[in-house]
Amino acid sequence: MASKQPIDYFADFSHVGIASIGLHFPPLALPIVELAKLRNVDPDKYLIGLGCKEMALCPEDYTVVELATVAAKRALSRWQGENKNIGMIAVGTESAVDMSRPLSAWVAANLGLKGAIRSYEAKHACYGGTLALRQAIEWKLAGIAGQKAALVIAVDEALYEQQDPGEPTQGAGAVAMIIDDPVIAHVEPFSYPWSEPVFDFYRPVGCAYPIVDGKFSLECYCQAVKACYQALINGRDPEKVLAEFHALCFHVPFPKMVKKALASLGKLLNWDEEKINNLFKQKVDPTMDWNRLCGNAYTASLWIAVANTLKNLDQDKRIAAFSYGSGFGSELLTLSAGPAAAQGAWAKDVEEDIKQRHYISAADYQALRKRKTKTII
Repeated sequence: MASKQPIDYFADFSHVGIASIGLHFPPLALPIVELAKLRNVDPDKYLIGLGCKEMALCPEDYTVVELATVAAKRALSRWQGENKNIGMIAVGTESAVDMSRPLSAWVAANLGLKGAIRSYEAKHACYGGTLALRQAIEWKLAGIAGQKAALVIAVDEALYEQQDPGEPTQGAGAVAMIIDDPVIAHVEPFSYPWSEPVFDFYRPVGCAYPIVDGKFSLECYCQAVKACYQALINGRDPEKVLAEFHALCFHVPFPKMVKKALASLGKLLNWDEEKINNLFKQKVDPTMDWNRLCGNAYTASLWIAVANTLKNLDQDKRIAAFSYGSGFGSELLTLSAGPAAAQGAWAKDVEEDIKQRHYISAADYQALRKRKTKTII
């Protein structure tokens, strides 16, 4: 009997990645200076202290279902494949509309997708979208998908109780990605996860808003950044390793949190403040331009930064993507731009949404929150 040859599971890994991207921000927004006036706070506390600029808001009758559906339609419209070739729908969210029925079912109904499709919801706070993406990538790499593609959506609406310290970081948004041929980005199969079971941020069943230990959550986030990047560096020269990447994308609860996490990594590497600040300015800060226009979108936050970075990026340029979800789970992924990244077609989604959004007043915001609280409870 002839001996079996070992299976090379990653023999074809270069043919799996992001084939299309669609984004959607909700139709309302509040300038962060308006919230500062409402809360009688110096605007610089939010603008500089947190790095926030605008928060995207969903109207009373606009949910994550609508956010996810629009983003998915945009991604599908640019994909070269046909909807009948979608074999998986995975939605990462912490804004579920039902405790049993997955959000993917609402999206599938709106898109008219049914049949031989794996459909589910992934939950792990802000890390859920990355989990959905990784599962889709691994599904393709396993070779069981055939010619089928996956539709992955990261979507959330982040709301805190009024006057909570997290209120100025609020936001909403969705990113949809088709996992198929890597014409936009190749997602490299090896990644660097790290998790620890803690209670830095959580929302028990029946609670309208999350319970947050802000200081502890920052500590956990920084710890996760250091652990994941240490695994990537793996004893090599940190400067040479990071020089391989055009940009370093992060989950963005708020921009200043990302800067603090990078500083903690820099200190671990024994870098001086100037070197850390230069790295932030060159490879991190530009990735968050879209995040500043929508606020924290939980699962979608990292992928908004990735989508912003991939647009107009030359082929083969590499980026790192750090994902974090409270509780906590984290993972560092690496990607390289595909031939269609340079076109940046999905940038039109953000341009259109920003152009059409309605900026509300502080009074309108309070009235909206009052109505939405009744809906949540």
